[in-house]
Order: sequence, then C-alpha cells, then structure tokens
Amino acid sequence: MEDMDTTITLIGTRLAKEGAEFFFDGETPECEQCKLKNTCMSLEKGKKYRVVKVRNDTLHECFVHDKGAMVVDVVKAPIFALLDSKKAIEGSKIRYQAPKCDEKLDAETYELCYPKGLRNGERCTILKVMGTVEMEADPSVTLKKVELLP
Repeated sequence: MEDMDTTITLIGTRLAKEGAEFFFDGETPECEQCKLKNTCMSLEKGKKYRVVKVRNDTLHECFVHDKGAMVVDVVKAPIFALLDSKKAIEGSKIRYQAPKCDEKLDAETYELCYPKGLRNGERCTILKVMGTVEMEADPSVTLKKVELLP
C-alpha cells in the first residue's frame, strides 16, 4: 500500500510490523545523542500512526528501544471518537469538537469521548459512521461512534 502521505521513520523492532499502530510521544532525553534523531522525529507528537511497510531487516542501534530500531513507512492512523449525530456524515471534513459526555463513563466510552491523538478544532475527515451511543445524563443528546482521520 503506497500512500502519498507516507512518512519514513525509525521505530523499535517490536513495533516494526505491517499493520502495527502506535502513538508518537516525541523525543526522549536519550534521543539527544543519536545521529539518526531527525529521521525518528519526523512524526507529529501525540498522533497515531500505522506501519504500512517495513523497509528492510537492517537493525539500527537505538538508545530507547532495547532491541534496536528499523526503518518503516507509516501513515496517520484513524481514530475512533464520538460526535454529535447531526455532524456525523460519512465523508465530510470537519473541525473536531469533543461532545459533552457523562461524568461517569466506562473505560471504552471515556476513550471515545476523549480520544487520544485528537484535539478540539483539529481538521479531520469522517471515514465511517458506526453505532449510536446515548448519554444517560441527557437522553436528548445522541452521539455517533465515528472513525476519523486527522
């Protein structure tokens, strides 16, 4: 799968598998001394990525990953979230706005209300509209689970 939004980077060998997804948390103090730092730091901090291609089996020394790092191609990965049902239109481009969620949520619903890697005001595309989620605190609010690509 070649994608024009593909980025070449280095990741730990344990994650260097096609289809693996991860959040890029940014530079660590150990990265400061690495000669390959610029290749690793080409990703956007806080964003979710998917490995689409492992470039080769060459192992690079890494001060962060105990088994070294490998060169891979990555793309931004979709994020699942909840949206107001009126805004949940497949294929539309929106500025993400987190919904008002109940105070007491199970872990899965909490992750959908406050998705990691997605900020209010960020532009994204709605890839898929899924099921409906009703909030107990306000039954008049109907939310849809959606798959978004920032």
